[in-house]
Amino acid sequence: MILKASKRSGGAQLGQHLLKTEENEHVEIHEVSGFVSDSVTGAMNEAYALARGTKCRQYLFSMSLSPPPQESVRPEVFEKALGEIEEKLGLSGQPRVIVFHEKEGRRHCHAVWSRIDAQTMTAKDLPFFKLKLNKIAKQLYLENGWDMPKGFTSAKLRDPRNFTLDEWQQAKRAGLDPRELKSAIQSCWKQADGRQAFAAALEERGLFLARGDRRGFVAVTLDGDVFAISRMIGAKAKDVQARLGDPAKLLSVDETRQKLASEIAPRLSRYIVESKRIAKLAMKPLKEKREALKVQHKAERQASDKLHAERWNAEQRVRSSRVRKGLAGAWDFLTGKYFRLRKQNEMEVKWARERDNTERHALISGQMSERQTLQNQIRETRHRQAQRILSLYRDSAKFQRIRDGRSAPSPARNRGLDLG
Repeated sequence: MILKASKRSGGAQLGQHLLKTEENEHVEIHEVSGFVSDSVTGAMNEAYALARGTKCRQYLFSMSLSPPPQESVRPEVFEKALGEIEEKLGLSGQPRVIVFHEKEGRRHCHAVWSRIDAQTMTAKDLPFFKLKLNKIAKQLYLENGWDMPKGFTSAKLRDPRNFTLDEWQQAKRAGLDPRELKSAIQSCWKQADGRQAFAAALEERGLFLARGDRRGFVAVTLDGDVFAISRMIGAKAKDVQARLGDPAKLLSVDETRQKLASEIAPRLSRYIVESKRIAKLAMKPLKEKREALKVQHKAERQASDKLHAERWNAEQRVRSSRVRKGLAGAWDFLTGKYFRLRKQNEMEVKWARERDNTERHALISGQMSERQTLQNQIRETRHRQAQRILSLYRDSAKFQRIRDGRSAPSPARNRGLDLG
């Protein structure tokens, strides 16, 4: 379970964040304890008012507990973890608020403690709390049998998928196969009887004839790579010049690159706009389904809560009816029947609460599983569209640099290919 925590102020803003439904699909206030108020907003106001009597500015300790995405964790597991955290950090008995958030098919917990001890009017010190929380988090993975992230075992074993989207999705272009490139240039050479025909044949294959620095005629790829014609076709430079004429009449490699960039950069800008439109259209039905699922799940929970309340009231009436009043009740008290009935009622109440909690958890788990399936589709769609758009952005930036003359040619690529 990932634990993130900080000492902070701003109780009013934090209370609003905990209750925010715009970003979270479900918000459940699990506990408000140690405060006079039974609301999150009231508790935050009380914590602020108490802190005014001290010199402490960061009077709150805020924490988020995030279990593995694929795990359905019962509230009791969170409560146990919070109990261990309180014991290790010295927060036992401090007023606290616990709120559950659900977003994108995942459920996580927020806990906020007041650091102010009302008896001494001092703030609870929290030395090395990040180190302590790291140990607790590792222990939670072991206790619950969850797969432990590599980052917990070694600082060097970081998952590269945790990097930024730009870092993670950097992809190299697939290079040209040297054998295919050589075959294409040889084919163009065989069918062309002059410079114009040869240049046109090359352009059909995405290659552009230019004037090289040393070898006369060269072919420039769309990516700006340079290959000597004589080397590719296995002929002498003077033989190539005899068929194609004076290379001085052609654009240089840099000029060819800039010309290509000037023609391609605007096209890439249009491609980017079109890709964004396609991405938006692809996400629209998924977003609509997400909102519909949110409404459906909320209605199911409300219906379940209503059913539980009605059943609880009906069962409570049955339990109450067992206890007789008046002389009959006095007789039951004297004979001990009253105490047996009370014990029976207490056991039924305990069983009923456990049954209702189990049913609610099963409902939430099923909904989360359904939401996670949809979230996987959303994530895959986002990833696919992001890859396309980011690739276009990289290409656009590359050609803009070339167009502006900020990309120098590589002399090594101007010597052709030695294929053996």
